[in-house]
Amino acid sequence: KEQAAASLLKLVNAVMRELYPGQIRTDGVGLDDSLHRDLGLDSLGRVELIGRIEREFDVSLPERAFAQAETPRDLLDSILGADSRSLDIAALQPSEAGLESVAATPVDAGTLTEVLDWYARYHPERSHIRFYQDDGNGEVITYGALRQGALDVARGMQERGLQPGEAVALMLPTSSDYFFSFFGVLYAGGVPVPIYPPMRPSQLEDHLRRQSGILRNCRAKMLITVPEAKALARLLQSQLESLQLVATVADLKASQGEFQAPPREAGDLAFIQYTSGSTGSPKGVMLTHANLLANIRADGEAIRADSSDVFVSWLPLYHDMGLIGAWLGSLYFAPLLVIMSPLLFLTRPARWLWAMHRHRATLSAAPNFAYELCSQKIADQDLHGLDLGCLRVAFNGAESVSPDSVELFCERFGRYGFRREAMFPVYGLAECSLGVSFPPLGRGPHIDVVARDPFLLDGRALPPSDPEEGALRFIACGFPLPHHEVRIVDAVDHELPERQRGRLQFRGPSTTSGYFDNPEATRELLHGDWLDSGDLAYIAGGEVYITGRVKDLIIRAGRNIFPDELEGAVGELDGIRRGRVAAFASADRRTASERLILLAETRERDETLRRELTRQINEVATDLTGGPPDEVLLVPPDTVLKTSSGKIRRSACRELFENGKLGKRKRAVW
Repeated sequence: KEQAAASLLKLVNAVMRELYPGQIRTDGVGLDDSLHRDLGLDSLGRVELIGRIEREFDVSLPERAFAQAETPRDLLDSILGADSRSLDIAALQPSEAGLESVAATPVDAGTLTEVLDWYARYHPERSHIRFYQDDGNGEVITYGALRQGALDVARGMQERGLQPGEAVALMLPTSSDYFFSFFGVLYAGGVPVPIYPPMRPSQLEDHLRRQSGILRNCRAKMLITVPEAKALARLLQSQLESLQLVATVADLKASQGEFQAPPREAGDLAFIQYTSGSTGSPKGVMLTHANLLANIRADGEAIRADSSDVFVSWLPLYHDMGLIGAWLGSLYFAPLLVIMSPLLFLTRPARWLWAMHRHRATLSAAPNFAYELCSQKIADQDLHGLDLGCLRVAFNGAESVSPDSVELFCERFGRYGFRREAMFPVYGLAECSLGVSFPPLGRGPHIDVVARDPFLLDGRALPPSDPEEGALRFIACGFPLPHHEVRIVDAVDHELPERQRGRLQFRGPSTTSGYFDNPEATRELLHGDWLDSGDLAYIAGGEVYITGRVKDLIIRAGRNIFPDELEGAVGELDGIRRGRVAAFASADRRTASERLILLAETRERDETLRRELTRQINEVATDLTGGPPDEVLLVPPDTVLKTSSGKIRRSACRELFENGKLGKRKRAVW
């Protein structure tokens, strides 16, 4: 054990030195240091560490080691109790390549429950969902089983007093319970509200604090969760007048009462999708059955989806890309959905690729970071024999799509059969029930190169006279979906010509009517029959190019500063935590102008080295923006706030800065 402990600490020190050069304490890492608080390891840092541990010790660590380990000592216990890495995922033979085609889809269905009823009536034994597992084929849910499990849950909710139209929050991991619960709420006439479950016990305080705002806003009547969280979740009941029941799926299925199906219409609310970063003033997107089915049908038409497809997904089900794009789209068009938990992907990203290989996936989807992670962090020896030639559409969306990440993935995995034309950068948002624009099928990614100065000064996306002189690159996210429209407008909603940056607005049958119980945010969203995306973009050749968020744009001395580029460049500096930099504008009341503030996480404590870091940050910022930030704040790990999907919460960081609360410890929820 002592030898294993010494080897582990040596490895942790080595990983930390590589990930965060110059920031390890002189006395090294201890067994009881907090991975999160003392070492500042985020999810991607844990991916790197767990991967190194498995290779160094020749073990396969359980997923709970990734999710629950608080210290190196916890990792040591997992190593000592782990199995040898005897299972070779690459050696497993491809399984079923799909299912028999169905002759039709439920084109007349007006609600999601009618879609499930149709399949349960005509194809009850058809496999709908297969849970991924490394050593073979996992549990299968058929259409008939999904409907029956959902009705069992619905019966329990009705017995406990759920009335049509009342909200039920789902705080569950990816599991059969989640699928049964979601449709159980729908069958009972309720409105599902997906919220994400905490990954680690240490996250519980902040997690409960953030979710209480959502639960209060939607006036949740019930919360369905896992047994381990029941007692803790009941803390919320003392703060939330509406919350009458915290239950598990097993609790609800134990009911023996009679089920009475309430009437459901296409215009009824199907579920509420809370946007990333929802906190004090939650924004819950209201989506009806009609909205969702319109978007699902338009998406399917654009990619020619049918029941012969196979969709492999690790996307979380509390996020619209995983819930609507992967699951509900598969529900409607009847491809086999092979699903794994996000944790399985994060612990070993190669699992995603091998799942596509084994199940001969034709469709998959992920945010840009996942493609970057696979390109950078998977060792060559873990890819021997991989064949991705089966993929015809690999959606890349849900966050900014990086041209560099796209090109890197296409180049590296082209050696493993991945075809460039399968890469499918898309644009969408929950306010449009997910999809807004898709590129032409089979074309592959198109990158537009524009001159920097005209774009930063007045938003003109012009070809550069010299492509090497600091040109900007933006990736095409395609044309509006069938029956949908987009336009680019200025500050007073006047439509702009092509290649002129402005605010992107959209309309069509998929669009929300607004945010639940948030009239102020709804007024900002709706512009007549157009909806404001909150994104800046331009159109060229009819295609959409996203350039950033309106609220994140910083205007300084007449120049437009895009925080993504600045944050990325600062994050590359030795001593700064990559992905943990926030740039934002703060109003200066003295000059009635905006000040550029830059937060950068570091563990460096030496004042001389911190001054040098500040000098380097000023130098990088000057190169990119024409001047240094007005204020650089070097802050400790876990200061820069991020959403559940990993995006920098710049507005929340600005609020903390302006209220003098940066680094202040929050009160426990109780």
